[in-house]
Amino acid sequence: MKPGLTVPLIKGRLSLGTWQQIVFIDFDNRKRERKIVVHIVGD
Repeated sequence: MKPGLTVPLIKGRLSLGTWQQIVFIDFDNRKRERKIVVHIVGD
């Protein structure tokens, strides 16, 4: 699985299909800090 994801926004909403969603699942049982970074680029 790739560490990055690009999803377009249309009128301020994620452009996903009817049954699509973005899910983060971590199966690593070692405790550590995780960071999710969101970059929004627009006109």
